Amino acid sequence: MSYEYAAPHESDAEDDGFAAFAVAAWPRLVRTAQLLTGDFHEAEDLVQTTLAKVYSRWRRVPRAEIDFYVRRALINNNLSRLRRRRVAHLLTPVLPDSAGNAHAGHAEAVEQRTAILAALADLPGRQRAVMVLRYWEDLSEQEIANVLHCSIGTVKTHARRGLAALRAHPLLAAAPVPQFPAPSGARR
Repeated sequence: MSYEYAAPHESDAEDDGFAAFAVAAWPRLVRTAQLLTGDFHEAEDLVQTTLAKVYSRWRRVPRAEIDFYVRRALINNNLSRLRRRRVAHLLTPVLPDSAGNAHAGHAEAVEQRTAILAALADLPGRQRAVMVLRYWEDLSEQEIANVLHCSIGTVKTHARRGLAALRAHPLLAAAPVPQFPAPSGARR
């Protein structure tokens, strides 16, 4: 999906349309980031960090590749965030308990969403990225391979292993969740 934004107005002349792009892309980027991080607030921080980095290179990014560039930056920033967290975990003897996200209303939907987010959070970073880009962003295997700088075979492998891990996850086995379709070309 490509982001639609108008040509720069006089007020946007200084940023060459970046502000309009950021406003149009924000909701979708936050949704994607939330699936990657498992937490709404971390997702907003991740998108904000990504957009700040993109802004610094905005004039050098070819306009035809903006979506691709921002998506790749979001994934790379998330992987960096995961690496920093892993190092902090190794250096900290006991991590503080994280508060769970309690939402009111629609108990089953909340339980299902929580189970999916928890299962996604248990996947390795690249598998999680493939799952989010394939099943929530609806990117093709080739587009995912381009974003992650890997081969289509690697994308298929991550998708197959990610689906298997999600299907076998104890939280998803206990809660009724929609079945994820098999990626194209995957063996069952």
